[in-house]
Amino acid sequence: MLKGHATPDGTGRYADQHEPVQYVSLGRTDCMTSQAGFGGYRISTGVPHHENALRTAITSGINIIDTSANYADGGSESLAGQVLEDLTTGGVVKREQIIVISKVGYLQGQNFELSQERKSEGRPFQELVEYGKGLEHCIHPEFIEDQLTRSLDRLRLETLDGYLLHNPEYYLGWAKKNGMALEDAREEYYRRIRNAFQHLEKEVKNGRIRWYGVSSNTFPSPSNDPEFTWLETAWQIAEAIAIAQMPFNLMESGAALEVNQSGGKSVLSFAADKNLGVLINRPLNAIVAGRLLCLADMAQTERMDTNDVIETIRQLEKSETRLWRKILTPLDIPDGLKVRIKQQNEVGGYLKHYWKNFGSYENFRQAWKSMFVPRVQGVFDFLKPHAEANENLAGWLTTHQEVMDEAFEAVGSIYAEATARQLNEIRYAVNSADPDWEKEGTLSQKAIRALRSTAGVSTVLVGMRRESYVEDVLAELRRPIKQEDRRESWKKLSREFTQPS
Repeated sequence: MLKGHATPDGTGRYADQHEPVQYVSLGRTDCMTSQAGFGGYRISTGVPHHENALRTAITSGINIIDTSANYADGGSESLAGQVLEDLTTGGVVKREQIIVISKVGYLQGQNFELSQERKSEGRPFQELVEYGKGLEHCIHPEFIEDQLTRSLDRLRLETLDGYLLHNPEYYLGWAKKNGMALEDAREEYYRRIRNAFQHLEKEVKNGRIRWYGVSSNTFPSPSNDPEFTWLETAWQIAEAIAIAQMPFNLMESGAALEVNQSGGKSVLSFAADKNLGVLINRPLNAIVAGRLLCLADMAQTERMDTNDVIETIRQLEKSETRLWRKILTPLDIPDGLKVRIKQQNEVGGYLKHYWKNFGSYENFRQAWKSMFVPRVQGVFDFLKPHAEANENLAGWLTTHQEVMDEAFEAVGSIYAEATARQLNEIRYAVNSADPDWEKEGTLSQKAIRALRSTAGVSTVLVGMRRESYVEDVLAELRRPIKQEDRRESWKKLSREFTQPS
């Protein structure tokens, strides 16, 4: 277990060592944070390029890591703990130089299994929000205490710098689905937050955390949204809260523009007035009209003819059928497992019916990377040992990968053209909105620049799963820019692109 925690002196020295990377104070904590942080949403142990990216980030000037108990089912925290321990014990960095933030609230994966086990034993977690299949939520003190213990163990830390309630508004969504009156739901909602804060105060006194706060996707929402979380109310409950996390990006500017606090203030203005550290999430992943849009440059791709797309899908189906009907038949594999392999490998059939329905390039890419590829990779991993003595299977493993790649490029090309055009329009609008945003850089750098140059923003959490992503972010952080009230710039940009909710 690493002893200690981030300190103003330690983070200040780190900042001095990594000039010209830009840093600001993380609100009332007085710790210095890099203006972009390492977002741990999609990183996990056992993935070498994730580990390399995190090492590069920490050793190059990025000194804040944001993770959560449910990211990669705990794998994100485990990787952060492993890398931080290696770097500190190796003398590369000191514990007091690095800010580590984690979050609590979700019950998915192993936490969901734990919940079901406790129910069967007659001791369920209290005040459990049973939100959906395989998903529950809880911020009861008993659950928080359990989860903090597990998080500290995975992170290999004696003390966690920041601990946030993770999207507590799940309760409000559950209450709405169950027909509860909004006034009653909100009264209960803030009662639960108050109890959680009281417990977190105890954790501060016990030395297991330094600061606490809330991460909510609905901080920037209109105040009449049934799932709106009012930062001002949270602050009134416990003025000791130090950090708040919320979404904010080029297409979703509610954090700066939505007047949802008293006195005609936005949530960002309120946070600045109270000297709260503000962590921005989803800076490069905008949700526009229900579709996910990645705010980063993409390679120009020529749209394929519809008939050619259909043909690549047909070839993918043909390759899948060949595995099932010819190659698997003589293998010494149980019939039930063969059926499972067939089901896991059926990508072509899905694309045949739904290739027109992804809506955007990013939606398709996400589905491909998170749903299709892992399933097929599992099949590949299982079959590789059998391929050592089977030439047909060995050949199929090679050719099927090529057919998969062709199908991805073909279907992706249908959406890529429109997305590339939209991204070019966004780049033009960003350049026009503010002269400081117009300067050189990739679209992702401009998206980060717009956020970090806005008064009230402490750090922008970016998913940097590869070293190339880290370098892109660092190139932007080395450009000096002044933090100012940029509401007029955001208004100008919003008039161009903000979609009705």
